[in-house]
Amino acid sequence: MKYFSTNKHSRPVSFREAALQGQPDDKGLYFPETIPTLSADFWRDFPEKSKPQIAFEIIKPYIGADIDDATLFQICAETVNFDFPLVKITENIAALELFHGATLAFKDVGARFMSRCLRYFSAKKSEKTIVIVATSGDTGGAVAAGFHQVENVEVVILYPKGKVSTVQELQLTTLGANIVALEVAGNFDDCQALAKQALADEDLKSKVFLTSANSINIARWLPQQFYYFYAFQQWASEMENGKWKMENGENQKPQSKIQNPVICVPSGNFGNLAAGILAHVSGLPCEKFIAATNANDVIPQFLASGEMQTKTSVATLSNAMDVANPSNFVRILEIFGQNYLNLKEKMEAVSVSDETTAETMREVYEKYNYVLDPHGAVGFYALEKYLEANPEKRGFFLETAHPVKFDSVEKIVGTFGETPASVKDLFARQSQKVAIEGNYENLREILLQKV
Repeated sequence: MKYFSTNKHSRPVSFREAALQGQPDDKGLYFPETIPTLSADFWRDFPEKSKPQIAFEIIKPYIGADIDDATLFQICAETVNFDFPLVKITENIAALELFHGATLAFKDVGARFMSRCLRYFSAKKSEKTIVIVATSGDTGGAVAAGFHQVENVEVVILYPKGKVSTVQELQLTTLGANIVALEVAGNFDDCQALAKQALADEDLKSKVFLTSANSINIARWLPQQFYYFYAFQQWASEMENGKWKMENGENQKPQSKIQNPVICVPSGNFGNLAAGILAHVSGLPCEKFIAATNANDVIPQFLASGEMQTKTSVATLSNAMDVANPSNFVRILEIFGQNYLNLKEKMEAVSVSDETTAETMREVYEKYNYVLDPHGAVGFYALEKYLEANPEKRGFFLETAHPVKFDSVEKIVGTFGETPASVKDLFARQSQKVAIEGNYENLREILLQKV
């Protein structure tokens, strides 16, 4: 498998090169030259497959010979060694809970997979790898945990001052060792711009081996496909006798007596949704994708008008989605061949206000005794409204992080639900962070010190 740049100016590279480089030198994003199609053999025994086996079979075509099969399977097993339950909330809506990993967020999957890939690749080179990552909340903690004490790798995390929750900040600032947290005076887009500038700095890269751990890195992005398949495995278990009806043909897809799900994804930088759509093109059954955004509504406006607007991000309750310039949307456009009409046919996008988010959190708790985090609430509301207009359909939304990670939940709902022990331990640790202005020279100097 080779990967090209979405800007089409950089040379194609292998998975190893793409993972280590993070971003092409033309400032595009890496994208696979071909999208694998899952075979009949994959689907035939799909209901009985283990999580590591599903992950291995999905990711293997993207890796090629860059990682041997035994090591790759072990990486997959370590990546998905926690639960991904599909929890029914109403008769037509379920939540795919992605917060049962180490840092209680969906980004644990991509961060764990990438860290283990880089550990494997770094062992074969002498120079130290510096991983840079911008975070709007959950990415930083997941990357910090995934790379903590990985030999020959150092991590530099940029996060916006005052715009992440207490738990999120503790998760990314209390590990120390090879993890450095930079508190940036600015918003997430400022952090992301600094990280991209560093990755494009040829003089810096001649002195420091630098890569990215944001979802712009394919090693972070591609494994996010896994849990969509885990959700469908649970969804499809409702079929009579748990059996598959297969069509004739080389590339068979499962056909069931139940409808394929509508999948609603809370979306900020759009990497998670892009991974889900990639999984669908590979063969994952899906009726429709809904991108649920907060007040940062660049993509809903784009789908409504066909024009991409330039905006400044605004702070919301669902802070991890406070992104005005979603990097990964170019991958979604690439999947659909830049065809706006084909994209609109498969995907809708909805903007949800803070007021509606809070009201949804209260109503779902009161009616169903289920505690939503603000991002999940945006997803629930968008899906609920779609199903009200299409009552014959059913679906699930991604509950991307545990409610305890967001200070607003207790204020709005009155409870976080059960607080995990790992969160209680955080408050006993000492925070270690470096405050910097949104100035590239400050960041550059810190990165050079890591040589």
